[in-house]
Amino acid sequence: MAVGIHIIADFYGVDRDKITYVEQMKPIFEDTVKYAKLTKISSDYYQFRPMGCSGIVLLAESHLSFHTWPEHELITLDIYTCGDPNQALVALDYLQKVLDPKKVSHLILERGTDVNEKIPENEQEVTKVES
Repeated sequence: MAVGIHIIADFYGVDRDKITYVEQMKPIFEDTVKYAKLTKISSDYYQFRPMGCSGIVLLAESHLSFHTWPEHELITLDIYTCGDPNQALVALDYLQKVLDPKKVSHLILERGTDVNEKIPENEQEVTKVES
């Protein structure tokens, strides 16, 4: 049994206008969370100068993150979810449709494969802690 699925993906040949600025990437990433029916806890985004950006969305299910290199038309993605593995695959598919890369390279890893049993439901609750 695995506790999660972790997708590491590189999208090549992505339109520079889509990945240069946080203002373009943030809505794409936030929509990905909604489309894949994931549970957002918080998010943070950063704009590099003169171009490129990074972002992470902390999920109850784990996280999504990206880093862009517009000068190389490249975005690297990290999609890690626990629970239903289809949610990670849906997120990857959505990002691929929206960003329309010319080439995709990805790995799919099962995480926590050596656990024995399901965690009792009362121990799976997530509590958001304000910092």
